Amino acid sequence: MAVAGLALSGQASAQGGDVINNGAVARRAVEAVIWGMPIVNYDRMLQAAIANGGAANQVIYWSQPVNAKNQTLTPNPDTIYLNPFYDTRKGPVVLEIPPAGGDGVIVGSVDVAWQNALIDVGPAGADEGKGGKFLITPPGYKDKAPEGYTVLSSDTYQGFVILRSNFKSRSPEDIATAVAHGKKIKFYPLGDSPDSTVFVDVYGKDFDSTIRYDASFFESLDRMVQIEPWLERDKVMIEMLKTIGIEKGKPFQPDGETKKVLEAAAKQAHAEVTRTYESGFDPSFYPGTHWAVPISQETIEGMNSMFADADSYPVSGRAAMYSIAYFSPKHLGPAQFYLLAIHDGSDQPFEGKGNYRLRIPADAPTSQYWSVTVYDAETHALMKGMPHASRASNVKELQKNSDGSTDLYFGAKAPVGKESNWVPTDPERGFELMFRVYGPKPEFFEKKWKLPNVEKVGE
Repeated sequence: MAVAGLALSGQASAQGGDVINNGAVARRAVEAVIWGMPIVNYDRMLQAAIANGGAANQVIYWSQPVNAKNQTLTPNPDTIYLNPFYDTRKGPVVLEIPPAGGDGVIVGSVDVAWQNALIDVGPAGADEGKGGKFLITPPGYKDKAPEGYTVLSSDTYQGFVILRSNFKSRSPEDIATAVAHGKKIKFYPLGDSPDSTVFVDVYGKDFDSTIRYDASFFESLDRMVQIEPWLERDKVMIEMLKTIGIEKGKPFQPDGETKKVLEAAAKQAHAEVTRTYESGFDPSFYPGTHWAVPISQETIEGMNSMFADADSYPVSGRAAMYSIAYFSPKHLGPAQFYLLAIHDGSDQPFEGKGNYRLRIPADAPTSQYWSVTVYDAETHALMKGMPHASRASNVKELQKNSDGSTDLYFGAKAPVGKESNWVPTDPERGFELMFRVYGPKPEFFEKKWKLPNVEKVGE
C-alpha cells in the first residue's frame, strides 16, 4: 500500500506540475503578446514585403493609392506610400530625401523595429522640407560618419521608413506626379551608389500585415528576438519568454499542448488589448463627441522619447496603439494628426448595415488636406471588397453644401445623388472611422473648429 500510495502521489504531483507549468506559460504568453505587439507588427509588414518580392534595404511602394489588397493597419488611401525597410547588420544604410517643391512633397518618419521614431522628415520634420541625407547606423556603431549626413543611431538592427508622397488630386496626372516625386528618394547601403536603390511595386498584391492572435504571433516574436539586441528596459522579459520557449540562440519548438496554451493566451491578450483600445475614447478630443486619440498621453510621450522616463513604461497602451496602426512620428501634430471614432452620436457602435452622415464644417484648419477613412472594426484594415475606402478634400468631385460644409455618407448603398460623397461599408461587418488632417493649423488644436459626431440617418 505504501509503495502504491507513493506512486499515486508522484502521479498526482506530475499532473499538478503540468497544470502549474501550463498556467505559467499562459500568464506569461499573454504578457508577451502585450509587450511584443509593436515588434511583431513590424515583422508582419516585413514578411508581407518579402512575400511580395521585396527585401530589406529596398523601397517597397504602392504605385497607386492603396486599396483593400493592402491589409496593413489603418493605411491612408489618399496618398502614395513608399516604405523602405532597413537592415543594418552588414553596416549603415543611407536614406536621401528630396526637397519639397512644386512637383511634390514627402512627409514621414524613420522608425526602429520597436516603432519608436528616430526622426521626422518633410516640411514639419528635421529637414524642414529641404531634404537631406540620413545615415541609419546599427546598435553600437562607432565609426565617424561622412560629411553631410545626419546620423540616426538605431537601437535595433532592423526598422523601416514610412514616407508619403501627397498628391493634389486623384487625377491620373497628379497621382503620376506624386509617384515620380516619391521615386526621387534614394535608399542604399553606405558605400553603394545612390542609383543602386531598388523600388518594388506591390500595388494590387495581397499585402497582409494584420495582427494574428494565434500561435503564429509567437513565431514572429521569436524571429525578432533571435535578430535584435535586448534593450535594457526589456530585460525583465528574458525569463518570461523562456517560460514559453523563446530564448535567444535556441529554436522555438513548442509541442502540441504548449501550442494550445499559446493559442488561448493570444486570444485572451487580444481581448485585453481591445478593452484598452476601446477605453481610450474617454476623454474625447472634442468635448461632447466620440472623436478621440484613443492612446494615452503617457504612451504617446513614451514612444516619442524612446521611453526615456525611468518611471514610466506603458506597454498596455503601446499594445493598443500597435494593434490598430503601424509607425509613430517623432512629433505627433505638426505634420499630421489623427482622430478615431467607433460610435455614432447615439453612443452605438458603427454597423455596416446602417446609414450614417458626417457633416464636416467649412474651412477645416489644414494647409494640405483632410480625409475620412472606413476600416473594418475587427481587423483595423481596409474593408475587403469595397470599391473605395475614403473621401478626402483633395477629391475634386466632392460636393459641398452652400455654407461650405461637406456631408460624407457611410453605408451599404449611396444616397441618391450623393455618390461622390459616399464611402461604402460591408453590411456584415462593423466599422470604425479615422479623420486625418495633414498640415494641421494652430486653430485645429485650439479647437476653434470642431468636428461633430457621426449621425445615423434613415434606413
